[in-house]
Amino acid sequence: MENAFVLSLSEQKFSDLYLCYCGYADCEPLHSFGPAVRPNYIIHFILKGKGYYRVGDNRYPLKAGDGFLIPPDMLTYYQADEKEPWSYLWVGFGGKNARQYLSDLGLGESRMMFQSDSGEELKQIVMEMLQHRQSSILTDFKLESLLYAFFSVLAKTAVVPKQKYRELENQYVRRAVEFVQNNYPRKIKISDVADYVGITRSYLYTIFMKSFGVSPQEYLSNYRITRASELLTITDLTVEMVAASCGYDDPLVFSKAFKKIKGLPPTKFRKEDRKRQVEADKDIRGVKG
Repeated sequence: MENAFVLSLSEQKFSDLYLCYCGYADCEPLHSFGPAVRPNYIIHFILKGKGYYRVGDNRYPLKAGDGFLIPPDMLTYYQADEKEPWSYLWVGFGGKNARQYLSDLGLGESRMMFQSDSGEELKQIVMEMLQHRQSSILTDFKLESLLYAFFSVLAKTAVVPKQKYRELENQYVRRAVEFVQNNYPRKIKISDVADYVGITRSYLYTIFMKSFGVSPQEYLSNYRITRASELLTITDLTVEMVAASCGYDDPLVFSKAFKKIKGLPPTKFRKEDRKRQVEADKDIRGVKG
């Protein structure tokens, strides 16, 4: 249980950035929330005590002065400490520019934790938000200005540890690659990869482009075709069987994908490879003779 003060808004009159809800809570020992997926962004800031935040398989211990971002559509969980349960405030928000504004602060799907020494200032802003419960044009503009003030304080004081997030990105990439390599024969989609890793499809795309210079879909296709070319080289399986072994139900779709990447259709690729092998064997016998 927790002793909480909450404000929720059912309508948003702004589009660039808007407040969805906010609150303040003194949590009981081991009070938790989740695992859950949210439809919008939420920033939590810890005023006292401690607890932990979990995203996928990653668990982050947090204390007073730390904050954490919950991105939309990402499975997360957090829990108060048993001996020193935390008190925290939170602000939920959305808008077409929300992601860019967070990026300007150094926050995002790969950088979800930060530190700030302006906890009292952030608390004052949220407590003032909580006072505006009566819907009116004046209230709408006041809450909007307070939300921007909240971001202004973060822009002035928030510190995002970058090294931790480079390691987190690398871990996400490793897990995604592991999933592809273990499941490429199945009819998997990129959303399956993202769900396995515990991140959004758009963020998966971002880290793959950064790591490999190709999209997750291109990586999956390239891996399947690489495995298919190996089967065409070392086995006598039919093209249809090779296609099915590499995640393609339709041999025609497989042949088009194979030609796009290898420059030759599967049958011709196998024929050319066998021809090279015969010529190589002749050369070896000639050297021995």
